[in-house]
Amino acid sequence: MTSSTHGSDQNSALDIRERGAPREGQPQSMDRRLFMQLLVLQQEDGQDFEQRLGQAVAARGVGAVVYQDVNHPQSAAVLTWSENPADFVEKVRPSLNPKELGAFRVRDALTMIGRTYSTGYEPDLEYWLLRRPVETALNRDWPWAVWYPLRRSGAFEQLEPREKGAVLREHAEIGKAYGSADLAHDIRLACHGLDANDSEFVIGLIGKELYPLSHVVQRMRSTQQTSRYIAQMGPFFVGRAVFWHAGS
Repeated sequence: MTSSTHGSDQNSALDIRERGAPREGQPQSMDRRLFMQLLVLQQEDGQDFEQRLGQAVAARGVGAVVYQDVNHPQSAAVLTWSENPADFVEKVRPSLNPKELGAFRVRDALTMIGRTYSTGYEPDLEYWLLRRPVETALNRDWPWAVWYPLRRSGAFEQLEPREKGAVLREHAEIGKAYGSADLAHDIRLACHGLDANDSEFVIGLIGKELYPLSHVVQRMRSTQQTSRYIAQMGPFFVGRAVFWHAGS
């Protein structure tokens, strides 16, 4: 009896809400987040595949961006998002109908899915979790995209909180500099337990031109996080957006 009561107390104490920085003296927390998924499809026949793909997903009311694959002439990717992950099964999946799109196959190695998350420092938590990723993806002035998963090494998790903070700040400051210069903007997703290859994060780099997106990846290689604590990065998807739909 005592054991059961103790277990119940532990469960009631669990708090999995997202948290941001205090706002007007009040703590910010919310139990909402956005899920985003990238599917890369190789068409076997047909023309205008990207437009048909985008229209098929948009017809289900799902927000979407479709990219032409820079590295594969018959390949395209569709990025979709929703607060409800069931939409990927109930809306996105049925929209990918070979009868309407023509024959295609999914390039499994490039499938990515993740969820927005907070670090505790966000000044506007709702904007960060729900609106900023969508605004970034839908910005037609930023058609270029590089998407990739990554996994940190176990050694990072053994660092003291102060050491972790220093490592993450170095990385974040570089990212902010590229964003402020309108060279590269990021979408950061957590994918713990969601990725087939046990990745922990999905990163989307979005911008006006492709070169700065490559350059920021190069610049990050010299940081403590990448040079010492990243166990795996990639595979990388490189695309240029040709279809945008905000959803309904």
